Amino acid sequence: MNTLAPVLVLVSRVLVGFAFAFLVPLVWAVALDEPALRRVWIGGFLATATVGLVLARVVRRHARELQPKDGFLLVALVWVLLPACAAVPLLYTVPDITVAKAYFESMSALTATGATAIAGLDALPVSVNVWRCFLQYIGGLGIILLVVAVLPLLGLGGMQLYRAEAPGPMKDTKLTPRIAETARGLWTVYFLLSGLCLLGYRLAGMSWADAFMHMCSTMGLGGFSSHDASFAYWDSPAIDTVAIVFMALSGVSFARYFIVWRNRSLTTLVRDQEVQAYAAVLALSALTLTVLLLQNGVYEDFWRALRMATFQVVSLATTTGYASTDYTLWPVFAPIWLIFLGCFASCAGSTGGGIKMIRMMLLVKQARRELVRILHPRVVNPVTVGHTIIAPVVIANVLAYMLIYGASLVGLTMLLLLSGLDLVTGFSAVIVCVNNIGPGLGLVGPAGNFAELTGYQLWVLSFAMLLGRLELLSVLVLFTAAFWRK
Repeated sequence: MNTLAPVLVLVSRVLVGFAFAFLVPLVWAVALDEPALRRVWIGGFLATATVGLVLARVVRRHARELQPKDGFLLVALVWVLLPACAAVPLLYTVPDITVAKAYFESMSALTATGATAIAGLDALPVSVNVWRCFLQYIGGLGIILLVVAVLPLLGLGGMQLYRAEAPGPMKDTKLTPRIAETARGLWTVYFLLSGLCLLGYRLAGMSWADAFMHMCSTMGLGGFSSHDASFAYWDSPAIDTVAIVFMALSGVSFARYFIVWRNRSLTTLVRDQEVQAYAAVLALSALTLTVLLLQNGVYEDFWRALRMATFQVVSLATTTGYASTDYTLWPVFAPIWLIFLGCFASCAGSTGGGIKMIRMMLLVKQARRELVRILHPRVVNPVTVGHTIIAPVVIANVLAYMLIYGASLVGLTMLLLLSGLDLVTGFSAVIVCVNNIGPGLGLVGPAGNFAELTGYQLWVLSFAMLLGRLELLSVLVLFTAAFWRK
């Protein structure tokens, strides 16, 4: 209780803050005259706020400065509880939905995974689709980071929260002297790009409602859509181009944009090795798939092949998960490569999932270093990124992360196979959920969804999404005995 109660103090405040998210679909329900749904969103607001306030009253005497390990417990609790709160409206608004599907859908939204267990999206009320997509917008940079930026809680361990929530291996890098200022700076960049994305979609031909929803899922790199056909619903070069641009921008660290804005110079962004590798991988992959599609006669026109290949490369590599076509019908190399890109291509500090490009770079550089040491045992050859020498402890952390990453993929896949799921669907479902990509292969490909899976399988994959969003170690550390010892 000494460990849990102080954390629950902040959890209660997060719940109260999260309650205001229900007002966004309420506005759309009022504007579009959906009277039956107004009660749902008002009820969601009141219920979540009440739970938060009651919890705050119960544990108010236990407030204290957070210890470093408290941040991990807080983040895990928030990411387990918020999907539960977000799932309740879906139970009242989506026909024939189960508790497992509702929780899976809300977990997918808040972790910006984009895997959906709901069919018939076109028939859902607009405010329900707004709710799904807006959850991805909240989850984009992390609900904890939002709370740190908005609420005056920095005296209660703000840096611990940032370390647990921020993606990537080098989490101690602060852009400003105070973590609250850092958080506000990141959200400022996020909001500015969001405004441009919204206008871009509207000018390209979307309605205001679709533009808002797809802005939310584009900036959060979540990939939810208001249509079952996703971007194939429009088949519009202009809309695809807007999506490509803002998905690619969101796949870069928002910290880099903050520095560019602060210094009024693109130098930091252009010279960043991670950004260079990210851009090179996207460009080479798009060109390779374009040639592959033309050679195999999938498309006859070069520009259409380039557009389709580029859209799917950027969508899957950034772990957004939009689909402009059923790419599983392409030559087998294409869908496998697209999912592989989603495992590592996005940059640390972006709203994307996966192991991040910086980790992949460090792994490649460490492998090259070991090959050199075999030939020249006494050579001094440190791992560097740019002009920075990477400390051995960072390399050790990356190697440990990759070991647990591989073990998690195998373990979760075996749990799905135990339930009778076929290998292609099970393994791809685990990969896309742990890496927060969205659509997979087999039953969960872009032409289908996760609605065919059983409740047990959806609970396993919900846990997989949680692991991936919090980068494995932040969750698994809670299952060690050392964490709970005084």
